[in-house]
Amino acid sequence: MSIKKAIIELFEEKKELSVKEITELLNVSKQMVHLVVKTLTTENFLEKLGRTPKTVYRLLDKTDEQYQEQIGADISSSDRKFLDNHFLMVTETGDMMSGLSAFSLWCTRRNLPVDKTVLEFIKTKKKYELYYDGSSLINGVEKLKNTKGYDRIWLDQLYYLDFYAIERFGKTPLGTLLHFAKQGQNKHLMSLLLKEIEDRIHEFLKSAKIDAVGFVPPTIRREVQLMKFLQNQLKIPLPILDIKKISGIIPVPQKSLSKLDERIRNADKTFAVTNQGTFEHVLLIDDAVGSGATLNQIAKKIKTKKIAPKITGLAIVGSFKGFDVITDV
Repeated sequence: MSIKKAIIELFEEKKELSVKEITELLNVSKQMVHLVVKTLTTENFLEKLGRTPKTVYRLLDKTDEQYQEQIGADISSSDRKFLDNHFLMVTETGDMMSGLSAFSLWCTRRNLPVDKTVLEFIKTKKKYELYYDGSSLINGVEKLKNTKGYDRIWLDQLYYLDFYAIERFGKTPLGTLLHFAKQGQNKHLMSLLLKEIEDRIHEFLKSAKIDAVGFVPPTIRREVQLMKFLQNQLKIPLPILDIKKISGIIPVPQKSLSKLDERIRNADKTFAVTNQGTFEHVLLIDDAVGSGATLNQIAKKIKTKKIAPKITGLAIVGSFKGFDVITDV
């Protein structure tokens, strides 16, 4: 019996094994086992889980492969390319998938026909693209102005790189990357997110003539902070404002507050700007914007201290809620 056949029979019996287990059970070299499991993974017989040194291999669940049968041959190359650029998902087991294969799996798990649903997704996504301006940004300042509850809008402009989610189909690719990078404190996903946004942010800095930048600090303590990672890796060659989060004994995230007046009070009482210099145009960068209360109240503090007369907010993603007034994270 060949080593490959022996390993296949072993997986059919055990379902899930590490390289060490295979080596000990079959009394073969580790190098040979690595070679065979790599081949079986490429052939979609096995799936690789985890990272070295905690990698295990699992017999691929054939019921989970049914989505491959739904990939329609009639889907055009342009529609496939659209999905490559606009559809990203993370499965319940932590696998990141994109494009038609991901969309087909998404449809299978909801008992939806792929061909028809692809067209519906493209139509829905293009509806949201109408909110982009000529600079490929979503202007959120009108949404802010139309939100009842603000005594004053301190931000001069507010932009999003993308919406956090769209109707029916859930999180956008940027929304997906941000959510899992932040919640999982995953530097790999943070790097992928950075790759998607860094050129756009640097282009905006130049076009808007920004001369200082502020990064909104996080509320919840984490070992790996997304905003600190972005601040370090973006390498913006401008002065960075010193914005502090001064929470009470119990940190209260904005997204946990349902009322706008609570969010405004939270932002007003728990953020401080301690800079002494003056600038012309400050850019405030946040990961996600719901109501806009955090950015607006930080802008208030900057203008009150006469640090800068013009302030723009820029979020990686923003909530769509409120745009239907002129049409959470």
